[in-house]
Amino acid sequence: MTKRVAPFRRARGRAAHAAGLRAEALAAWLLRLKFYRIIGRRVKTRLGEIDLIAQRGRTLVFVEVKARGDTFAAAEALSLHQRGRLTRAAVLFAATRPEFAGFDMRFDVVLMTPRRLPIHLRDAWQA
Repeated sequence: MTKRVAPFRRARGRAAHAAGLRAEALAAWLLRLKFYRIIGRRVKTRLGEIDLIAQRGRTLVFVEVKARGDTFAAAEALSLHQRGRLTRAAVLFAATRPEFAGFDMRFDVVLMTPRRLPIHLRDAWQA
C-alpha cells in the first residue's frame, strides 16, 4: 500500500529539497573561500547523512547546513538528537577512512537566511 500525498505537499517538499541543495552549495563555496577543501557533500552513512565534510590542514570538519526564514529559526533547527546522530555518523565516517587517521574532528554549522550573508559557526558542539 502506497502513501498518497497531496500534490501541493509534494510540490512544497520538492521546493524545500531544492532550497536545501542550494543552501548546501552556497555553504560549500563559503568554506572554499575560507580555504577549506570539500571532501564530501551529502555523505550518507548507515547512521545518517552529513551535509558537508571539509578539511583544513589536519582538521576534518563536519558541517550541518540549516536554511530557514530567519537566523534564530535556523539556529534553533539543530536539535540535540540531530547533533548526536551527526556525531555518530561523523565518528563512523572517520573510522572507516584510514587517510584521516590522526586528524582532529570539529563540528560546524552554517546558517542560511534569505537576503543575508551566511553565518559560519565554528566548533558548534563537541563530540
